[in-house]
Amino acid sequence: GLPESIIAAACARSGQRVLHVDSRNYYGGNWASFSFSGLLSWIKENQQKTDLSDECEDWRKLILENEEAIPLSSKDKTIQHVEDFCFGDQDSAEGVEEAGALPKLPMFSTPAAEGVSPGSEKESPAAEGISAGSGKESPAAEEISAGSGKERDGAGTAPGSAAAPSTASGESALEPAKMEAAPSESAAQEPKKITYSQIVREGRRFNIDLVSKLLYSRGLLIDLLIKSNVSRYAEFKNATRVLAFREGKVEQVPCSRADVFNSRQLTMVEKRMLMKFLTFCLDYEQHPEEYQDYENRTFAQFLQTRKLTPSLQHFILHSIAMVSETESSTLDGLQATKKFLQCLGRYGNTPFLFPLYGQGEIPQCFCRLCAVFGGIYCLRHAVCCLVLDRASGRCKAIVDHFGQRISANYFIVEDSYLSESTCTNVCYRQISRAVLITDQSVLNTDSEQQVSILTVPPLELGKAAVCVIELCSSTMTCMKDTYLVHLTCPSTKTAREDLEPVVQKLFNLNTEKETENEELEKPRVLWAVYFNMRDSSGVEKSSYAGLPSNVFVCSGPDSALGNDCAVKEAETIFREMFPTEEFCPPPPNPEDIIYDEDEIEPEEAGLSNSPETKPESSAEESSSGGGAAVTKEEL
Repeated sequence: GLPESIIAAACARSGQRVLHVDSRNYYGGNWASFSFSGLLSWIKENQQKTDLSDECEDWRKLILENEEAIPLSSKDKTIQHVEDFCFGDQDSAEGVEEAGALPKLPMFSTPAAEGVSPGSEKESPAAEGISAGSGKESPAAEEISAGSGKERDGAGTAPGSAAAPSTASGESALEPAKMEAAPSESAAQEPKKITYSQIVREGRRFNIDLVSKLLYSRGLLIDLLIKSNVSRYAEFKNATRVLAFREGKVEQVPCSRADVFNSRQLTMVEKRMLMKFLTFCLDYEQHPEEYQDYENRTFAQFLQTRKLTPSLQHFILHSIAMVSETESSTLDGLQATKKFLQCLGRYGNTPFLFPLYGQGEIPQCFCRLCAVFGGIYCLRHAVCCLVLDRASGRCKAIVDHFGQRISANYFIVEDSYLSESTCTNVCYRQISRAVLITDQSVLNTDSEQQVSILTVPPLELGKAAVCVIELCSSTMTCMKDTYLVHLTCPSTKTAREDLEPVVQKLFNLNTEKETENEELEKPRVLWAVYFNMRDSSGVEKSSYAGLPSNVFVCSGPDSALGNDCAVKEAETIFREMFPTEEFCPPPPNPEDIIYDEDEIEPEEAGLSNSPETKPESSAEESSSGGGAAVTKEEL
């Protein structure tokens, strides 16, 4: 998952020896992205609720008299109520295979283990680091710099990371997003007929995220990507528009100053009202007299006192602040509005970025940084238990499914690996998720290549607002002439019960030829999946029974739009372990590294893990115990 991957990268970067194991056969955990066939395999696994691994039955014999074992769970119980639906002719896809599917291979694999130190992997000098995945072939591959190609196997192995312009540079990191962009000749054109067999055949064009998020352009994750230089392992596309759902229609929300004054939806009076209110929100702390009487009221009630028309109140509440109408306080709304406005203009006309090839790229980027600095990765490698020393009360080792003991000083474990006995006192929330493949956008314009975010207000009392993110093919997450739509909200019932009413409002689910004119205007759903995901964010460590002080628990994805929770959690855990170390400092520039010839010779004689180790990796190995290289700053 994302928090564990960030911690692994930070630890490896500070000179620690890191072993990162996962019982699954793909990177990212519940933050992963899948090809279409990979997602179908994931759906089947979760519907059957199979064990993550074959447990070693003899591990209890390895526990000594002065030790105690905390068993870990062998089943992933974070996903529930998985239901998938095909709204086309599913039988026509029988026997159809995914184009270009490759044999399933583990990443960083060797015959001896399901993972190995990336230091032993040879790679071309053009690569910017050791890929956390294999290359991906796509029409755009020729436009991506060498060493960044990607391949995705048919069984859902998460994709690798492509080298890209750093978001740290003053330039926009969004240009690669134009690779497939081809504006339609007419927005009114009838969408092409897409069959289920085409989706299966083009399955590798899909990169379908389990968790749907966007990156705030001035959020904690973007800051960390730039600071650590991990941004060079990924590419991003700017979200192009913010939408609103009002009176049964989808409308575009003017965000920037230019959008406001160019908008045809707003009257001149409304434009002045909106600009005046947004200007106030940018420095609302300087004017407490404006809101202090409403601090104990909801943001919606505060907006009603600001001489704003109903449509402006709707836009601000649901599309700019994106807060609850009944639960969010005035201060919550003002803070959210200010954050939205501060993120405008850094990379485009909206505050959001989306990583090409899916959100699952981000954990892999940090895995790659960890690998460059000597981290060892093992997939399909389950852990049976934690071994505690009775005398000190600390965890001293783990026992894996091979019956092998591995000792360490610190242990970071994702919540889903803990057994029910450890989580007895934990109260979890749930997230309702839906993923749709559709044939056209929820709001057609001259350009087909739009990345849109839409908040649908609660359709009835007691329900939560639904966040809808629509992705086009230029995000490298779906095939041409289709859109990938993610729906997310906090759960009240099963995912299908929570989200299907919204899907019916926005899309045409009718597969019959005879449909009403109103339904014909809506995008047609070709395929859909609903599932509930556990939200373990915000759980205090004290809620877990019997965990020693050197075992840290990471939460899974939360229901928020951004990634701030994961970044804060990762930094908090890292600082608890290493309070004097810097969190994810930038790696040294290759030109700043000075090599000691006496130390290089024995490396070339075979003492090093890799004769082609990159300068970055060499510098870290030396700083953690070799002394082969120093930077100019250190001199």
